[in-house]
Amino acid sequence: MLIHPWDAGDDDSALAYVGAHQFGHLIASGRGRDVPVVVPTQFLLEAGRTVALHLARPNPIWAAIEENPKVVLSVAENWTYVPGAWRAEPGTDPSLGVPTTFYSAVQLVCHAEIVTGADGKLEILRAQLAELDPGLGDPARMPRLLSGIRGLRLTIEEIRGKFKYDGHKSDEHRARVRELLVERGEADVAERVR
Repeated sequence: MLIHPWDAGDDDSALAYVGAHQFGHLIASGRGRDVPVVVPTQFLLEAGRTVALHLARPNPIWAAIEENPKVVLSVAENWTYVPGAWRAEPGTDPSLGVPTTFYSAVQLVCHAEIVTGADGKLEILRAQLAELDPGLGDPARMPRLLSGIRGLRLTIEEIRGKFKYDGHKSDEHRARVRELLVERGEADVAERVR
């Protein structure tokens, strides 16, 4: 992913973003494949730069991870199209403005460890459920479910954060685009244009 200096997020802001958006695409290249395996998945960002998740045993990603445990977890949300006229410099022809898309994206390069033991899988499930569905019963009481999954622990090795919201443009320009985004009903995205 191309990250210009004005779009770059530091590790703390990138991890905070991932913690607030715990759904993404897990990508495993394996070895000698024509294309990587890409799996949309819910996950849990744990303390200590670790990600925990589980997937069904028949998932095709397991073979790719066994071939090569280096994976990418990609999280991208908060996007919107920005028309060219909004981005035209003051005093220029609005029809010649350059459109773009504003977005947030974080890619975590990780080392994946497959968890197959019941205790390890239960630990991952309990942590995820404590975050997502705290009133749910203990997954230990569902042995059939437990046998149908494998767990993953991803140790984060590199963080690539990009927050593309025209950070290289003037304060006046960004203020004008913020107002237009709010008028269009996208106050959540407008908040990121700072």
